[in-house]
Amino acid sequence: MTDPSTPANAPFLVPSDAAERRAVAPVICYPNETLPRVDLQLYRAARVSAVKVDEVLVPARDAATFKVPAGQFFRISSVGGPQVGDLNLWHAGDLKERFYSGKTRALHGSHLTVGERMWTSLPYLRPMATITEDTLGWYGIDQYGGSVHDVIGTRCDPYTGNLLAGSQYHYCCHSNLARALAAETGMSLAEAEPHVHDVLNVFMCTGFSRDTGQYFMKASPVRPGDYLEFFAEIDLLGALSACPGGDCSSEHSSDAAACYPLLVEVFKPAAGALGDWDSPARNGYDQSHGSTQS
Repeated sequence: MTDPSTPANAPFLVPSDAAERRAVAPVICYPNETLPRVDLQLYRAARVSAVKVDEVLVPARDAATFKVPAGQFFRISSVGGPQVGDLNLWHAGDLKERFYSGKTRALHGSHLTVGERMWTSLPYLRPMATITEDTLGWYGIDQYGGSVHDVIGTRCDPYTGNLLAGSQYHYCCHSNLARALAAETGMSLAEAEPHVHDVLNVFMCTGFSRDTGQYFMKASPVRPGDYLEFFAEIDLLGALSACPGGDCSSEHSSDAAACYPLLVEVFKPAAGALGDWDSPARNGYDQSHGSTQS
């Protein structure tokens, strides 16, 4: 039982084998060598024949939706100035199947680039989009542990702003995405909001501080003309918010930062360009969960 006279912040005794415990080598939780192979050669060959069939300009400090049929490509581009975006993806025919940032992070790492995939939620757990091109792929991991296109941040939202600062800011990414989804589907805002989920932070430069382990952001290296391009593995409904943080060099959830639009373009390959490619089936687990119930 804890001695009530001991301060809550009293230092712990360091065990004699502390150094030995810290020195234990890490083990990768989910070795990914057996993941379904990404055929970048096929995708890139099909992309050569693709023609643009749609585009959406996402206004600064707002969000917009777009659709991409399975087997087509979509590109998110910086236009006007340095700008990051918060991306949500759903199965176009079933909003319950949506991007699963936590499992994507577990399978690929904290930041995504070419050849890595966005995965859908349980019980579906299948590839939904594959990154095929990344003009910021050169950035790598900097001396602070920062990198681009993260799946560790959740999205700026009005609830956290209210919790930390008592604010009532309405143009953060969570609210932007909720409004955009409601407008696209005809749902009420209250119905749409629960479908908004943790994002891929496109172009955002982030990491964890080495001393406290806190999530940090720094000025994005993105410049007009940079883009991130994806291959749609399933029929997609997307929503993209041009974050009110702009390049996220200082703050978000306010109107202080300079912000710019983001461009989404959709490209359709020529007939037959993908050969016998087929959209991936949903996960093969039988969903019995060890139960004998039918």
